[in-house]
Amino acid sequence: MNGFQDREPTDPLAAADSPSWSVRAAAGRRLAAAPRIEDVADVLHRLLLDDQDTAVTSETAVALLARGDLPGLRAVLAARADAADQGTADQLSAELDCDPRWMTGNGAGELIRQLRALTSDTDPRVRDEAQRRLSLLRKDD
Repeated sequence: MNGFQDREPTDPLAAADSPSWSVRAAAGRRLAAAPRIEDVADVLHRLLLDDQDTAVTSETAVALLARGDLPGLRAVLAARADAADQGTADQLSAELDCDPRWMTGNGAGELIRQLRALTSDTDPRVRDEAQRRLSLLRKDD
C-alpha cells in the first residue's frame, strides 16, 4: 500500500469510512477524544464493531476507556453487548479486562463505581453488560 492510501483525511467522520484500517483506527482515536462523544456515538459504535479489522475495534476501545468517564465506558459496553462476531466480542472484552485502571486501587474502585452506575442505564444492553462485568468480578473474589 502506498502512503497516499494511508493518509488520514482531516475530517475524522470521513476517515471512519476509509478502506484503510489504520485510517479508521486513527478516526476512532480522534472521535473518542471529542468533548461530547454522544454527538458521534453512532460512528464510534460502528468503529468499535468494525467488521474488517479488530485493530480498529481495539484502538477505538482503548481511546474510549482512556477517557476514564462514564460515556467512554458506556460506549464500549454497548458495543460489547452488540458484538455478533466472536473475534470482535473477544477484543472488546480484552480491552475492558486490560483497562490500566484495574492496576491501581483508586482506578479499580472508580471502574467498579462506573459499572455499578451503568447497571441503572436506560439502555438495557449497557445495563446487562455492566451487570455481567460486575458478576465476573464477584466470581474472581
